[in-house]
This record gives sequence, C-alpha cells and structure tokens, in this order.
Amino acid sequence: MTSFLTPVRTWHRPLVVCALLMLGLVLAAGVGLVVDGRTLLNESVWVKPLKFGFAFALYGATLAWLLTKLSRGRRLGWWVGTVFALAAITEVAAITVQAARGTVSHFNANQDDPVTLALVPILTYGVMIILVAQLIIAVVLLIQRTGGPALNRAIRAGLALATFGMLVPIYWMVTEIHPRTVTDANGVQVQMYQGHGIGDPDGHGMPLTGWSVTGGDFRVPHFFALHGIQALLLLTAALAALAGRHAWLRDEKVRARLVGAAALGYTGLVATVTWQAGRGQSLIHPDTATLTAAAAVLLVTAAATTWVIIAVKRATTAPIQAGQPHR
Repeated sequence: MTSFLTPVRTWHRPLVVCALLMLGLVLAAGVGLVVDGRTLLNESVWVKPLKFGFAFALYGATLAWLLTKLSRGRRLGWWVGTVFALAAITEVAAITVQAARGTVSHFNANQDDPVTLALVPILTYGVMIILVAQLIIAVVLLIQRTGGPALNRAIRAGLALATFGMLVPIYWMVTEIHPRTVTDANGVQVQMYQGHGIGDPDGHGMPLTGWSVTGGDFRVPHFFALHGIQALLLLTAALAALAGRHAWLRDEKVRARLVGAAALGYTGLVATVTWQAGRGQSLIHPDTATLTAAAAVLLVTAAATTWVIIAVKRATTAPIQAGQPHR
C-alpha cells in the first residue's frame, strides 16, 4: 500500500487546485439543479457543468497523484500537468458561463451572440490542448516504471483507456455532423453544427448523464474509458490491502496478473459500448449482438481471473504436498 500513500502535499499543485475548483463547481451546480428551473435540451442548464466538474475533479486528482510517480522527466511532467490544469479550468469555466446564461456551449454556431463568439474558440481548441497534454503525460509515464508490477500495469492500461476516451468525442465530432436548430433556455433559436445522439441527434437523454435513449451516444464509451484508470487503481489498492490477510495475494506478480485480467475485461467493455454506440444503439436498449459481445467479454474475463487464481493456488499447495511424508 505504500505505493498509494503518497502525501497530498507532494501532489502536483496546479492539478490539485484544478480538482478542488471542480469540486466547488459540483457543489454549486448541485445547488443550481435545485433552485434553477431553467432547462436546455430537455435537462437542467446545470447538468453539464456538474458532469464536467465531477469528471475533471476525479481525473485531475488522479493525474496530480500520478505525476508524483515520475522518476524521470519530472520537470516536463510538471509543466504539461500545469497546462492540462489551466486548459481544463478554462474549458469548464466557458461551459459554466454558457450554462449560467442559459444557452448552448459546445457546437454553438450562433453568430449574433458576442459572448458565444468569444467562447467558441476556447471550447473548440481547449479540448485539443487537454488531449495533447494527456498524450504527453501518458508517454512520459509509460516509458518508465512507476511502481510494482500490479500498479505499473494498472497505470499503463488506465492511461491507454483514458487516452482512447478522449479521442472518441473527436472522432464523433468529425464523423457525425448534424446541423440543426434548438431552442435555448431563453427561448432563443440557436444554430448547432452537431447533435448528441448517433442516428438520432435529437434523442431524449437519460436522467443526469444525458446519454441518448433513442440512439447511440459516443459519450458512453468516453465516460467508461476516461474513468477506467480509477477503477483499475482502486482494484490494485484493494488487492494490496487484501494481501495482508491472504497469503496467495502477497506475490506482486499474482496481483499484476489479476489486474491484467481486469484490464482485459474493462477494455472489452469499452470496445462493446463503443461498437454499440457506433451502430446507433442506446446503452439501455442492447440487441442480441451487443448482449452476446458483453457475455463474451464477461466469460473471457472470468476465465482469465479463474486461471490466475487456480494457478497460484496450485503453486502454493504443491510445496506443502511435496513435503508431506508418504504413508
């Protein structure tokens, strides 16, 4: 567990500040959900700031901790982490301003609103800056060992998933072009050059997430992929904690194999929901093909995990049996 217990004071400070600001936004947006009845695209105007605040709070804190694991390239990591933090704060600030104004942030093609015209470049290029910073951080972390085998595997698989999660919306933006007109919370007609759904750009969304229930939605794989690193790090920490009570988990290589099996399964999950979204299918309305793919991922993950457990159990019992006297 010592690999996880890095003092917070050593974490990347700009990213910690970013995470704290995002947590503050989550609280403020939560209040907005209760006291502000305005709606935008069939949901509260404060849902989008809340979602972005939560996502960046979680991911910003994760990166702040990860950068303490650098043994080489610390200066580069600090500067790129700072760029990531500033870009994230600026991007989410623009989203929040538009939400407070009751109008659309991303994909807003309104040429008559000076505030929107000023914010569109931030919303357009901010995500590119965040992606480039993420790629650099991922490369710096991937070319060096950041911990034991289990932690190292979780970080590498998690960063690969997160990078894919950031690329998915860009693919969506350049392949699914849906010019349309929507009405914002002020009753103003807003021209948009993109929709939220795949196959049904005006699809009704799920509560809170806003994911389409009448078509596909690439925000689904974006979410799962982006937060895969947190899931794998939590699993790694849990296995390290359980090693104190279960002797067979004390071997770091065994825990690494279990993390690898989980990473394989999580990658399969992301691949399945990406494929599902690309076919214009809602997450909550899977067809037989999607269910079959999900079942296959589950079976392969269960088989890999079972194989690791059986192998280590045999390895630990064999010496005991060999040492027993023959009758």
